Amino acid sequence: MFRFKQFAIEDKDCAHKVGTDGTLLGAWANIHQKKNILDVGTGSGLIALMLAQRTPDDVTIKAIDVSEKDVNQARENFLQSPWPDKLEVIHQSVQNYKGIPDGFDLIVSNPPYFQNSFKPPKQERVVPRHTTLLSFEDLLTHAYRLSTTQGRLSVILPEVEGEMFCELAEGKAWYASRKTVFKSRSSKPIERLLLEFEKINTKETEEKELVLYERDELWSLDYQMLTKDFYLRNNL
Repeated sequence: MFRFKQFAIEDKDCAHKVGTDGTLLGAWANIHQKKNILDVGTGSGLIALMLAQRTPDDVTIKAIDVSEKDVNQARENFLQSPWPDKLEVIHQSVQNYKGIPDGFDLIVSNPPYFQNSFKPPKQERVVPRHTTLLSFEDLLTHAYRLSTTQGRLSVILPEVEGEMFCELAEGKAWYASRKTVFKSRSSKPIERLLLEFEKINTKETEEKELVLYERDELWSLDYQMLTKDFYLRNNL
């Protein structure tokens, strides 16, 4: 079990385990004036729970996943959290999900990204890592269908896959509005891209860099500020 400042996550039965990627996206996603949020591929429910903590009580958060085990675990995590009334988990693929009448203001996803690599023998390990059941094209297409005109899409991906996602996004009428490059140390290669897209082409992308460690095992001030409301070891 992973304990955060305001909630705990059990993920022993989940294919998609708690990790830095989900925590980064949950803390980074822009929730300003967002009333209806969708978490695609919720896994243990980590990102949905982080967004529940960050948003007012009148916000509703739907979380969907194709794994029955993950859905059951996320549901239990939601019920044990301080926000069971604003969270709902649904056993459904994004391709078949009908959404809500008004559309979502924000859609978030820590999506699978392995496309041509060797697949592990167990199917439950394939789903959260490989694009077999959720391609980038499908995520972009159905996020567009399920979101409002002003809706945003936020994802986290490795650098190569993230740049590929950006190229595909423009063909689906999604335009990058924010991009944060994440590195473990300033001298290290880029490990992840945090990306936000909108349907209106502003022709400008806000770009930043986020470094995990300032030196040795000391977190950078930027990382501490981003995660200060979640990690127990963060005393800011």
